[in-house]
Amino acid sequence: MRITISGPPGSGTTSLARYLAGKHGLDLISAGEVFRQLAKEHGMDLADFGKFAENDPSVDRMIDARQKEIGEAAENIIIEGRLSGRMVGNADLRIWLSASLSCRARRIAGRDGMDEEGARAYTENRQRSEATRYRNYYGIEIDDLSPYDIVLSSETFGVDALGTIVDAAIACLARQQAADL
Repeated sequence: MRITISGPPGSGTTSLARYLAGKHGLDLISAGEVFRQLAKEHGMDLADFGKFAENDPSVDRMIDARQKEIGEAAENIIIEGRLSGRMVGNADLRIWLSASLSCRARRIAGRDGMDEEGARAYTENRQRSEATRYRNYYGIEIDDLSPYDIVLSSETFGVDALGTIVDAAIACLARQQAADL
């Protein structure tokens, strides 16, 4: 089964992806972790690296092509990233997680050791940067959620509850796929 998990920064995509990968024994590819590693390798924080990526399309294209290649070739995998649901054409299940900006800023502040106001500004800038890049590179409007099979609020549900909901969807898909054989 190929599952994509997408959502804005701080929405909990990585947490859910790790939960599901562990529970179902699936491999996990995280575009965000690749992006963070590249930023670190370039000696930049994410905001600066995002600006760098705006001027160097090869950064996003490399990450996106890699997740598409791996995701479409693998059988049992979770691909986590902002565009994963759009890039992996043969995904069995596409999930989008949402949460308010204030909730996400609070999470990012806690995760990255920032104050909430700084995390909010950082998150807004990052989202603008990403939206610009995705629109310019791929013609994607990131707020269009039509490609996703499931849209869930990680503000309403914690990772265990999200996992339970997605577990039910995975079980339904597995039964459906078995019946189609």
